Amino acid sequence: MRIHLHHVTHYQYDREVTLGPQLVRLHPAPHCRARIACYALTVEPPWHFINWQQDPLANHLARLVFTQPTAEFRLSVDMDVEMVASNPFDFFLDPLAGTYPFDYSARDARALAPYLHCHSATETNSLRAYLQKSGGGSRPTLDFLVALNQRVQHDIRYQVRLEPGVQSPLETLQNASGSCRDSAWLLVQLLRLSGLAARFISGYLIDLDPNADTSHPPLDTSQLHAWCEVYLPGAGWIGLDATSGLLTGMGHIPLACALQPADAAPVEGATDLAHVQFSHRIELTLAP
Repeated sequence: MRIHLHHVTHYQYDREVTLGPQLVRLHPAPHCRARIACYALTVEPPWHFINWQQDPLANHLARLVFTQPTAEFRLSVDMDVEMVASNPFDFFLDPLAGTYPFDYSARDARALAPYLHCHSATETNSLRAYLQKSGGGSRPTLDFLVALNQRVQHDIRYQVRLEPGVQSPLETLQNASGSCRDSAWLLVQLLRLSGLAARFISGYLIDLDPNADTSHPPLDTSQLHAWCEVYLPGAGWIGLDATSGLLTGMGHIPLACALQPADAAPVEGATDLAHVQFSHRIELTLAP
């Protein structure tokens, strides 16, 4: 099945403003498992330069430089995604990683060091107490990961938060609620405290209607989403969606991976001080 995704992000200012360089992270990441049949990014106003590059984590970035002031800034993403059903557990673990806890090899530990760093030392005790309630002792690694992911999904009530930024893990635990990005960041920190390398992921989530027959477009919704990936020797980076409590599947389209959420923002850049009206929409159709 080939799905066409159309995503428009629109900023309208109350006057003409000068835009600084804008970094756009709306291109599927290199490790995206779904096949992207075609992709296009359209930028308005037309008086701009665009330079595609990769950041240190290999994310695709579009760097935009505008040559004149503008009263609006509009980004349109169009891409065709080939949706192929797959088993999220279809991977092998290195025998040394089959049972949790385990140690990374010296080579992996050097490469994964940034993904093992906990960003909030002041919250460590509270997060460790939360982990201890999940039980200790040796057990199959996948059992540990599935149980932790499902526990976060159970304990953190999902809510739509329009405020910018991400809650701290402790704030998410105390509120017992948060957006997808809040739950994902909490899970990242819990995994790192558990000695497992983890990173924050932003991307698209394409929901398909499993009850639709083949004569109708089996489409439900699509949205910008956030989840977590953990590194397992032998398997590589494996996605965990703390909002659903499941492993990531064919509908998860990663756009950016990051050590912390701020580095995965879809659009980043400065502008003159002004009142702005922001809107965005995502539409799905069946591609020919």
